[in-house]
Amino acid sequence: MKPIGKYILIKKIKEEKKTKSGLLLSSEDVESFRYQKAEVIKPGTEVSVINSGDIIFFDKAAGHSMFLNEDTYTIISERDVVVVL
Repeated sequence: MKPIGKYILIKKIKEEKKTKSGLLLSSEDVESFRYQKAEVIKPGTEVSVINSGDIIFFDKAAGHSMFLNEDTYTIISERDVVVVL
C-alpha cells in the first residue's frame, strides 16, 4: 500500500493524559484537544520531510479513516501535520 502525492497513511496512538498535579484525564477530556498523536505508517510519493515511523501531531478534524487488514488507519494531507517528533 502506497499513498500518492501529499497524503500520509497514519495510525492514531491512544494515550493517557495527566495534568501537572497528576490527575488522569478521562478519554472525553482527551478527545476535546484539537491535535492528536499518530505514527506515520507510510508517507506519500511527494512528501519529503516526514518519514515512516515518525511520531506526529495532526489536526483531529482532518483525514479519513479506513479499515485495512483488520486495522484502522487514517489518511491525512501533509498540511494537516503540525509537529513531527
